[in-house]
Amino acid sequence: MSISKNQLKLITSLSSKKYRQKHNLFIAEGVKVVQEFLNSSYVLEKLFCVNDFIIDVDENKIQRITEEELQKVSKLKSANKVLGLFKIPEENSKKNNGLIVALDAINDPGNLGTIIRLCDWFGVNELVCSKDTVDCYNNKVVQASMGSLTRVSIRYVNLIEYLQASNIPKFIADMDGTNVYKTELPKEGILIMGNEANGISKEIRAEVTNKISIPRFGNKQETESLNVATATAILLSEFKRGY
Repeated sequence: MSISKNQLKLITSLSSKKYRQKHNLFIAEGVKVVQEFLNSSYVLEKLFCVNDFIIDVDENKIQRITEEELQKVSKLKSANKVLGLFKIPEENSKKNNGLIVALDAINDPGNLGTIIRLCDWFGVNELVCSKDTVDCYNNKVVQASMGSLTRVSIRYVNLIEYLQASNIPKFIADMDGTNVYKTELPKEGILIMGNEANGISKEIRAEVTNKISIPRFGNKQETESLNVATATAILLSEFKRGY
């Protein structure tokens, strides 16, 4: 069955946060990513896949299409067999123990997707985002997370109020902070990472006294900063050292 004009319009509209919220749907693409969502608690709305693709899903939710049709609706440069529409679940407000990552105005979808994967890798169950952080159901975030979105609880909050209400240790990544390799880090705490261009806001800085940094070892010491996802990986590794 060919994709209808209404279906095409719907899929195209889901590139916008406004319409993702309106329809309560998001897009996942590719065999691995779609399979991760199918194996999770996420609810499938519709699966568009090429005719020769075999998958164990209720046939009423599958629509067989051609490679050309899939490429037409795909957000990827090269479509990969399947595109799924999944329902956006309600935010999980459950509080988790241990290490929490908080993001202050992360704008780049690739960075957020990578950070979600890092949380999954390092066993961080909760990711807290400021309301001006990019939407975790953005197409590029979903793809970059490679299915880890199904295993990490993500909440969007007023970050200042969230930090003020929390009584566990809080840490910000800061170039002027103490050397992370020489800092004793707790098993429970909040690691706050800042905006790609501007770092952590003044308001957030005012709430946090623990500042940690990743020292530069290059001879010329000229590198301005690390990519936020790269820095998150290094810091999470240090927080988890000795577990």
